[in-house]
Amino acid sequence: MDIKFTEEQEIIRSSAREFLASRFPKSLAREIVSREGNFPKELWVEMAALGWMGLALPEKYGGSSGKFLDLVILLEEMGRACIQSPFFNSAVLAPYILLEAGTELQKQQILTEIGCGNLIVSPAIVEPEADFDPSGITVTATLVDGRYAINGTKLFVPYADVADYLIIAARTKKTKKTDDVITLFLVGGKTKGIKKTMLKTVSCDRQFELELNNVMVPCENVIGELNQGWKYMSKVLLKTAVAKCAEMNGGAQQVLDMTVSYAKERVQFGRPIGSFQAVQHHCVNMLVDVEVCRWSTYKAAWMIDEGMVYQQQAAITRALCNQSYGRVVALGHQVIGGVAYCLDHDMPLYFRHARSTEIELGDAEFYKKLVEDGIYA
Repeated sequence: MDIKFTEEQEIIRSSAREFLASRFPKSLAREIVSREGNFPKELWVEMAALGWMGLALPEKYGGSSGKFLDLVILLEEMGRACIQSPFFNSAVLAPYILLEAGTELQKQQILTEIGCGNLIVSPAIVEPEADFDPSGITVTATLVDGRYAINGTKLFVPYADVADYLIIAARTKKTKKTDDVITLFLVGGKTKGIKKTMLKTVSCDRQFELELNNVMVPCENVIGELNQGWKYMSKVLLKTAVAKCAEMNGGAQQVLDMTVSYAKERVQFGRPIGSFQAVQHHCVNMLVDVEVCRWSTYKAAWMIDEGMVYQQQAAITRALCNQSYGRVVALGHQVIGGVAYCLDHDMPLYFRHARSTEIELGDAEFYKKLVEDGIYA
């Protein structure tokens, strides 16, 4: 593995850090949490103007044709800032689904508008069982007079209230088998028959329950082949899981930085608490978690860019990050103490972020099972 950031990648990192420090201070992050994730439209427009929305897109669809590592660098900085926005789902997960499975017309119409920041697209995959697995999908799509009628309930659909389009995974066969029964549909966010209810979540982000009652979708809105939806999702899942790891690593690094800074400045018993061995042990354990996860993520990103078989490394990385981020936050709480539990402190932002991201796209046990089964070996 040869990880050496290019000049352009260093510019991505420095410019993103500078922009987020000035335009997304922690006071704004706390304000967004207090109003349950209502992200400022003007900031979304500025992010689009910087080219962030098109970082994962080829030039033919208005993107920059950047490397996957470019996206990892940007998401790391977004994690450091603890930014809560539609970015990951609309500018990472949805584009990769469409790039993998979409028709050329869908790509031209949707991806180019995502890259400009003109469209927000939210995947609706998870259901009440909360498994990121085809067996957990019970929403049905039935062919009726040349159109599909979609019925059922989806949970944890991010920013569904502002989504111009939804990507809905639905069962298109009545068989109990889990293979070759799921189809992906591109559905307008305001299509008749969709009832949206915002959920109360730990991270206070904008996640919704969708009740789908005879939502009619034309056949041309099928993404990819009929009944092959999970085949596409399986390919997209681990690539986007690596991207989510980058976001988590950025958050964990910021927690480590805050904790070490506090340990150096807080004086107790006549000396900085960082001079006590127990506190040093906590900081070292945090550093080990942060470094292991960061370099595992970089390795997975490098393998993706090199066209190598990356899936097993991605699953290992995701399992590591899912466990480590929360552990880093917990140790940070122990070092900083009671003040870190106050809502006007930055630490609760990262606690919420860690708790929400560790189950997004599947928890640690899900990814360990992928490795154990040797599915991607």
